[in-house]
Amino acid sequence: MDPSELRYYEDDDTPTMKTIKGATTGFVSGTIWGTIVATWYDVPRVERSVALPGLVRTLKMMGNYGMTFAAIGGVYIGVEQLLQNYRMKRDFVNGAVGGFVAGASILGFKGRSISTAISAGTALALTSALIDAGGQTTRIDIGKEYYPYTTKKRPADS
Repeated sequence: MDPSELRYYEDDDTPTMKTIKGATTGFVSGTIWGTIVATWYDVPRVERSVALPGLVRTLKMMGNYGMTFAAIGGVYIGVEQLLQNYRMKRDFVNGAVGGFVAGASILGFKGRSISTAISAGTALALTSALIDAGGQTTRIDIGKEYYPYTTKKRPADS
């Protein structure tokens, strides 16, 4: 299938389904990131009342990062879809506002300060606007197709 045709299929999803997919993707990526971050810390010492303290701490970090990323993904996509349906436009402004609301609300709440909320919202809005304004993708399609194998015949060995 031609990559330029894929954008027509994304209109089949409802805004609610897109929001659920965004939250799910955020949860999975946050859980993976939480696992990576947990490996950077020392294992807590063993106590009598806690079985497998390293595993417990790793699972807590995975859940914490997973829920944070899920909330950011859900709020971002939800606000973006609301604006797209309200404005009847699909441009970088929708993503920028979604990024600001997601960063300011979720990360501002976790940081418990207004300056953190504004900084996080601005960073996510700027990142989203740059990606959306640059063609709505992080990759550039140059028309080449890459196969896991070669399509040319090898010269026969003599």
